[in-house]
Amino acid sequence: MIIFLYSLMCFIFGTTFLAIKIGVDAGLPPFFSAGIRFFLAGAIIFLFFFWRNSSTKALLLRKELIFTGFSLTFITFSCLYWAEQYVTSGIAAVLSATGPILIIMLQRIMFKNRIALISMIGVVVGFIGVLFLFLPGFTIELNTKWLIGCSVILLGEIGYAWGTIYSSKVIAALKSHSPIVLNAVQMIYGGLFLIMISAISKESIPSFEIKGILSIAYLIIAGSMLGHTIYYYLVAKTNSFFPSTWLYVSPLIALAIGSFFYKEYFHPIMFVGIVFILTSLLLINFHKIQSHAKNKKITAAKSVNIS
Repeated sequence: MIIFLYSLMCFIFGTTFLAIKIGVDAGLPPFFSAGIRFFLAGAIIFLFFFWRNSSTKALLLRKELIFTGFSLTFITFSCLYWAEQYVTSGIAAVLSATGPILIIMLQRIMFKNRIALISMIGVVVGFIGVLFLFLPGFTIELNTKWLIGCSVILLGEIGYAWGTIYSSKVIAALKSHSPIVLNAVQMIYGGLFLIMISAISKESIPSFEIKGILSIAYLIIAGSMLGHTIYYYLVAKTNSFFPSTWLYVSPLIALAIGSFFYKEYFHPIMFVGIVFILTSLLLINFHKIQSHAKNKKITAAKSVNIS
């Protein structure tokens, strides 16, 4: 069951980038569609837990969850949705995988955390990978929109990195509440911020073509509700590291389905960038991978001794 759910989660997270692209191409305003997605997903999950007496209305007034929603959902996805007007879904997925690199950098800059040499090498390798992804934009004509779109996604990942660091502290402080409920509340606020910026930027009211409706429905049900619920379930049943390895798998899925089903542009040199970025993730998480493998060996040895 764990292998099945992990595979399903990777597939879902890998397909969400194409679902966003389809919705944007269908004429859905980026901020509005993102806001509706997260607000409805968060509201449905919260109401379900509230109905089962597993959450309280007081959670909706926690300022920590408002801050989390602003950084983790609003900043990250306002940038991602806007950028996917100009960037392919596969490249958006790969650039989004740079989140752990930025987390390492923020922890070093803001909290003066010591970084292992192998993790620092991973950061440098990841930065080189990003440069390779940017190279196709530096054509004779200079594809400015492509470069700006890629840069905006990376800007959004700074919000993701800060939100991840902050939310880990919030989850620890509110450990009496399910992380799924806490995530639902931050999605509600993130969605509200996205709807607000949609109104401020005077996005046009969408016509809701069938592609746009299906895109939002898939992102609400599969992307925001099912995918994240599976993620937290796997964290509870395994450990905090194993589910996070979706970052190695989902970008490859996104690239494959975007290129095969949506005929997205892919320059051969981008593959070099992808290899660098995925390698950087392995280097940054080397100690976690090593620790996870060691724990598995200890568990296996204990089971053999018991038998």
